[in-house]
Amino acid sequence: METIQTTLDSTLQTADKAEDLAMQEAAKLGLDDDAQHQVGMAVRECTVNAVVHGNRYNKNKRVHLQIERSDSELTITIGDEGEGFDLNSLPDPLAPENLLRQSGRGLMLARAFMDDFDLHPRPGGGTEVRLVKHASES
Repeated sequence: METIQTTLDSTLQTADKAEDLAMQEAAKLGLDDDAQHQVGMAVRECTVNAVVHGNRYNKNKRVHLQIERSDSELTITIGDEGEGFDLNSLPDPLAPENLLRQSGRGLMLARAFMDDFDLHPRPGGGTEVRLVKHASES
C-alpha cells in the first residue's frame, strides 16, 4: 500500500495539485486515460468544494488530502475544516430550476465517476469525502 498524505492551502490552486497527484496515482494503478481523467475530475470537484464551500477560502483553514494506492484500488480522502453540511440538504442538480445554475454538479459528477463515494463529518470538524476507484479488470 502506497500512501500520500498532505495538507494544502485553501486556494483554488490546491485543486490543481490534488488533481495532479490523484491522476499520477491512477496511472500507477494502471487505469486507462479516460478513468484517469474521471478520477482527476472527481478529485478536482471535491477539492474545489472543500476550498470554496467548506473552508470558504479562509487562509487559516487547510484541505487535507490522503491518497492510498493498493494493487486493486485507489482511495482518495479529501477533508476540509469548515462547518460541515448535510448532503441531503443540497438541491437536486438535475431539477429543471437548477439546470442553468453555475454550480451544484460537482458531487454528482464525483459520485458518477468513482466506484465508491462517501461523504461524512470529518473527525475534529468539517466534512470529508472518500472516493474509491477500482483497478480495471483486464
